[in-house]
Amino acid sequence: MTETTITCEQGGDDGPLLILIHGLGANAAVWDEFLPLVEKNWPGRWLIPELRGHGRSFHRAPYGFGVHAADIAAVVGQDEWMTVIGHSMGGIVAFALASGIFGVRVKSVVAFGVKVDWPAEDLARAQAKAEAPVRMFDRRDDAIERYLRVAGLNGLAAPDSRTARLGVTESVGGFRLAADPLINSVGKPDAPALVRASQAPIHLLCGENDRIGTAEGMRRLGPELAVLPGLGHNLQIQAPETLWRAIEGDL
Repeated sequence: MTETTITCEQGGDDGPLLILIHGLGANAAVWDEFLPLVEKNWPGRWLIPELRGHGRSFHRAPYGFGVHAADIAAVVGQDEWMTVIGHSMGGIVAFALASGIFGVRVKSVVAFGVKVDWPAEDLARAQAKAEAPVRMFDRRDDAIERYLRVAGLNGLAAPDSRTARLGVTESVGGFRLAADPLINSVGKPDAPALVRASQAPIHLLCGENDRIGTAEGMRRLGPELAVLPGLGHNLQIQAPETLWRAIEGDL
């Protein structure tokens, strides 16, 4: 039977729903450092989906921002209000969810590290990754090293971390990255249009040193942007407490 439901981690008590959406190439475990703050402070349930083609979720094209939003909408209650936090590409998916066209009710969106500028060379590089054959490794450790580098987690996540373990899988012929290479074919999102279409308030953050979701780019989205000094792209790993303090008033 073809899988149609993405893998999700969830917890918390009855109450408002908080959804945490990871970025391109990542998995649910990138929220592991941030989750204790959610469990301590959030007065309800939480849900962490793994987008299709990522982590433990099924592989099946097409991959796109709307497709990812629809997959998440399919696993939540249509009548419950939710708050969504999205990192990087997850922020784009959060904007799409807040548009109202997927039949879910979004109370507010927090997005950080969203890539807005897509020069032609970046798009060409992403398409080349999508079209490349799956790379196999004889050793799990070598596959993990590759995952951490591709996911931008070198120096942030340890090789024995849960996100590293979920980032690779054993397959015929050795070990490979868990993500489907085709996830890189999502293309350039029209982020400003998605923000304008949102039916929920949007709150934006970025790290001062983020070279992917830059402050210059994110300011063009419209809503006020909070820039966190000295931090980079993966705020939820690098400085989870700083991130929580910066967003708790917007949740």
